[in-house]
Amino acid sequence: MKRIHLFEIEDFSWFPGWLRACMTRLIVVMHRALGTSEALSELIARALKESNTSNIIDLCSGSGGPMIDVVRILRERPGFEDIQLTLTDLYPSKEAAELINNQKGSNVSYQTSPVDATKIDGETPGSAGVAGLAGLRGLRTMVSSFHHMRPDGARKILESAQKSRQPICIFEISDNSHPMFLGWLALPINFVMCLLITPLARPMTLRQLVFTYIVPIIPLCFAWDGAVSNARTYTLDDLDELLSGLRSEDYRWEKGVTGGRAKKLYLLGIPTGDAGSGG
Repeated sequence: MKRIHLFEIEDFSWFPGWLRACMTRLIVVMHRALGTSEALSELIARALKESNTSNIIDLCSGSGGPMIDVVRILRERPGFEDIQLTLTDLYPSKEAAELINNQKGSNVSYQTSPVDATKIDGETPGSAGVAGLAGLRGLRTMVSSFHHMRPDGARKILESAQKSRQPICIFEISDNSHPMFLGWLALPINFVMCLLITPLARPMTLRQLVFTYIVPIIPLCFAWDGAVSNARTYTLDDLDELLSGLRSEDYRWEKGVTGGRAKKLYLLGIPTGDAGSGG
């Protein structure tokens, strides 16, 4: 594989939750700038229709990402008015969960208990209170998060979707197609970009401002994690390695690249035949 598994700072369990929230707010800004919701909504619409489901289970949601905008876009289309979105994360954002779950009549909810996307059979020894993918029915989505998974974990996620006959959509805005050394040029660019886009982050907090412009912890973390994301992203050839031996007549895999404001890689898994995903 071309992909290499370097560390991203926000992946560590000791990373403060408030700082992780500040980082994920910036990622939401990036998605909006790159038009992720528009490109992703087309893939999601097709996956929902072909798998005959109206439920979406978003994995590794962070502060919500672009999926809330995707659902808003789709609900304006005939046939998608009843879409339900459940956000999940190994480190759920308490702030985002409270904000989302307090909206009465909303079709979006945030599960406050931890969900590990790599755990197929639910709770396992040593992970008390951490749920897995068992019982999560509907279209599983991973937006700019699949690259966080090591190959064995990534393979488990794909195996789980196929074994349980649930559709899945993997979507990445990071790019690992260029020579590796060029990716590190993103470090200073990401630092400056953080300074520029911070005023667009919502909700804005005093911590976000202080630790961006006075004590620049957030720009440093954002710069490193952004550059490393490129090196960790699975290329189309890497995805072929992960899918080796998984292809079957009752489950279809499709990979490709979308156009638009930036190169975006995707992987769709769709159950075929009479037995849909349900939900």
